[in-house]
Amino acid sequence: MREGGAVMTRDIPFLLQRWAAWVAARWRRRWRLTPRGRVVFGSLGVLLLLFISLLAGSVARDAPPAKGLSHSSSRPVQRSERAGGVASRGFTLIASGDVLTHGPVLRQAQAYGRRVGQPYDFRPMFADLRPLVTGADLAVCHLEVPLSRTGQDISSWPAFNAPPQLAAALRWAGYDACSTASNHAMDRGPGGVAATLDVMDGAGLAHAGTARSPAEAAAGTILEARGLRVALLSYAYGLNGGSVTAGRPWLVNLIDPARILADARAARRAGARFVVVLLHWGEENQAAPSSSQRDLARRLLATPEVDLILGHHVHVVQPIERVGAKWVAYGMGNSLSNQTPACCAPGSQDGVLVQVTIGRDRGTPRVRAVRYVPTWVEHPSFRVRPVLAALADPSLPAAARPALEASRDRTSRAVGPAVPPLPPA
Repeated sequence: MREGGAVMTRDIPFLLQRWAAWVAARWRRRWRLTPRGRVVFGSLGVLLLLFISLLAGSVARDAPPAKGLSHSSSRPVQRSERAGGVASRGFTLIASGDVLTHGPVLRQAQAYGRRVGQPYDFRPMFADLRPLVTGADLAVCHLEVPLSRTGQDISSWPAFNAPPQLAAALRWAGYDACSTASNHAMDRGPGGVAATLDVMDGAGLAHAGTARSPAEAAAGTILEARGLRVALLSYAYGLNGGSVTAGRPWLVNLIDPARILADARAARRAGARFVVVLLHWGEENQAAPSSSQRDLARRLLATPEVDLILGHHVHVVQPIERVGAKWVAYGMGNSLSNQTPACCAPGSQDGVLVQVTIGRDRGTPRVRAVRYVPTWVEHPSFRVRPVLAALADPSLPAAARPALEASRDRTSRAVGPAVPPLPPA
């Protein structure tokens, strides 16, 4: 079969076998082989066909993945595939900060929902991010709130419970997976953990950091981007003074360096070639990483098991730095929240989309480049604005410019000069 004028990979074994049969027939007619000769010739033919089959199988394994996204939430190992090339060409990963549904965010989502006949609609909040997120081979968010399976008992801080439409909006925006280990992961208890993951499965979002069973926790989360298997490991510093339900430590992953490294080794044994650790850590509202953040980053990145660290929780942007030959984004700020300087830090409306380009170094996946897109949560629309694109828009109201410029400058200072921002789309 052909597609777009090219021979499909799955047709190669058939075509090669047809060619071998044609050659055999010509030789048999030309040399009129004796019975013994036919046995010898037949044996050689079998060996030739075996070689051809092995060769064709190798070609098929190296072929580019099919266009589109596939994800099976029913499998212990969750995967996603995107079009665009083979693993040797590398891939791009985009990650972003905390998603928090405070009361005003929920009320605005209700207002958007009334326009489309739904209880809630968060899509307008993520609409400006969608072109950037969908352009990545693998996109990961941080969901800091539990999700209601039925859309009932919705609540905000201090014990969150968000509508299921939030997961649908994140998937619509282009995210493939979300980390879920956070200090709010147990806000609704074990039932809330199960409900959250059920809703995410229904939306087609992979997840890492919480689990419904010991088997699910042990299986881990491995995704596939351009033919390369990528493990996502997610951990939180604690649970707002609470603890995981007795006898069920697998509900939420808590930060333990030895546990993280053991999980990273297990992921590699399961076939992961690149391991990303997502950490809910640090001191809230502090743009400078704490000494414990730096110590843990150095410890994890000094090992061959961990390739990249992405951080959440502090609600402001923190530096993105190289540690040895690897990278850590200490804190990616708030992706969506109601936090403002009135309650919190001056940069609590700031966030970043971190774009990591992974290539191959003698067959081993390595980070080639790290860049970022500064974002800012506009109030009261809760529209997440890519800052540089908004500032480049001639229709931007003059009154909005100072806040966006201040956000740009804060984020630039926090991230540091070694990591350049992406230009406006």
